[in-house]
Amino acid sequence: MWLYSLPVLAYLLGSVSSAVVVARLMGLPDPREVGSKNPGATNVLRYGGKTAAILTLAGDVLKGVAPVLIARVLAADAAIIALTGFGAFLGHLFPVFFGFRGGKGVATALGAWLAINSWVGLALLATWLAMALLFRYSSLAALTATVVAPFYVYWLSPGPAYLATMIVMSAILIFRHRSNIRNLIAGTETKIGAK
Repeated sequence: MWLYSLPVLAYLLGSVSSAVVVARLMGLPDPREVGSKNPGATNVLRYGGKTAAILTLAGDVLKGVAPVLIARVLAADAAIIALTGFGAFLGHLFPVFFGFRGGKGVATALGAWLAINSWVGLALLATWLAMALLFRYSSLAALTATVVAPFYVYWLSPGPAYLATMIVMSAILIFRHRSNIRNLIAGTETKIGAK
């Protein structure tokens, strides 16, 4: 039964906001108060520079990878593994240690799927990179990867637990990007690298 505590522990790890921690360590403003006010790597890049953004991105991805790898070692049950990844994702969105003001969850979701099924994770990463290089919009790249993610899971990691988890994660990611969708439609979305 203790295996069912893994998603809760993953949530607590996911609740450690990499952007806020990096900003504090580097003497930068709180990412929840500047720029897009999103505690994620893209916002940190805009005002804090590449080093801060890379550290934030690495921390967010690791929050998804680490608990899922632990779950895979301790449990063979797909539902527990999937829920552990989902727990880390929810922790990033609604961090208990930071007033439940979290990021959009793209990097942590990627980390979880890299650990659940590396082929799915790599397909998502390739989709994001291709769209980001073509159009230079982080949000558009994330939304594109989000939309195709359930198809990747269905194809590369079949099973109801994994597919259901990805469908729910994709729906949440699209909802979290609703302001970006409005900006993309209006032509006011900020491109990658723009201040």
